[in-house]
Amino acid sequence: MPPLTNCGPPSACCASPTTRPTPGPPSPALADLDTLISSVRGSGTSVTVARTGVRRPLAPSTELTAYRIIQEALTNTHKHASGAHAEVTLDYGATTLRVTVTDDGPPHTAKGPGTGHGLIGMRERATAIGGTVTAGPRPEGGFLVSAELPLTLVSTTV
Repeated sequence: MPPLTNCGPPSACCASPTTRPTPGPPSPALADLDTLISSVRGSGTSVTVARTGVRRPLAPSTELTAYRIIQEALTNTHKHASGAHAEVTLDYGATTLRVTVTDDGPPHTAKGPGTGHGLIGMRERATAIGGTVTAGPRPEGGFLVSAELPLTLVSTTV
């Protein structure tokens, strides 16, 4: 018999069929954007937000992906572009939500440790729901992250 391995807390692997896992906090969504922006401003980064187009209902996965991309882009602005001003734009199109985060700061040494996987993670999140992300320095200075995300997800089940 193979040795037993630790599978986490007893509730994770030894729960009886009648017990239900305790739900965690809800996933963040664009309704939580103002709280995120306030937190970023509190850390010393100036941020403005613009919303264009007709707001439409979004798939929960799109909500979470948009929020996480904005969160990561603003974290990168704070870490890599000291004193920069950031702009977040949510542009609701007929079938897509375009999320754009720009900053006007010069590249700067990171203020804290990072894993270097932020841009990769943004692209992976967008790709997982049928979207895209582009990112890079802007010709006029600063940095741009732009995501194009589907408003609704197409079922792939047969």
